[in-house]
Amino acid sequence: MKDIESRYKRENNSYLIEIKLKDIRQLFNTFDPAPFREKDMDDDAEEYIVASVREFPLDTQLKLVIYLPENSREEAIPFIPDAICSYFNYRFNTSNEELSFILKRGRVSLLIGILFLFFCISTGAVIDRIGDGMLAQIIKEGLLISGWVAMWRPIQIFLYDWWPIRYMSKLYDKISKMPIEIRSL
Repeated sequence: MKDIESRYKRENNSYLIEIKLKDIRQLFNTFDPAPFREKDMDDDAEEYIVASVREFPLDTQLKLVIYLPENSREEAIPFIPDAICSYFNYRFNTSNEELSFILKRGRVSLLIGILFLFFCISTGAVIDRIGDGMLAQIIKEGLLISGWVAMWRPIQIFLYDWWPIRYMSKLYDKISKMPIEIRSL
């Protein structure tokens, strides 16, 4: 935490994530024709905010401070906080949808894997009754290995794939609710 304190200012009980801009447009994707309130954020701005927030535990109080020239500041105050909150709320919702999708895929993969494993074990048992030779043993072991390989993907989903998505969802939710302040350069 010492390293964090040397890189981020602290104000009251919150650490400040500060962005200095020459123009409001630096914050948003210039290819997006939507009005400011509905625009996508600039990739670099989003990456900086997300990377900064990731450096802190999720329960740390943070505040986003955006510095703008005085002539742009008054124009930005009414819509920048809402636009940023809306964007990260959108990211929160899409990451939750992605999480639901991957867990659904995991359940389907698990069902397919279990059925295939059952088929492989059952077929191996039938082969065991039919023959006792080396070829029968090789086929039986091959079926068993194939059955367990079929379980690989569901195990990977339920052990490893879902939690990074869940973490990012929590991160986006935190950013969407983070206080935002516009200050003069």
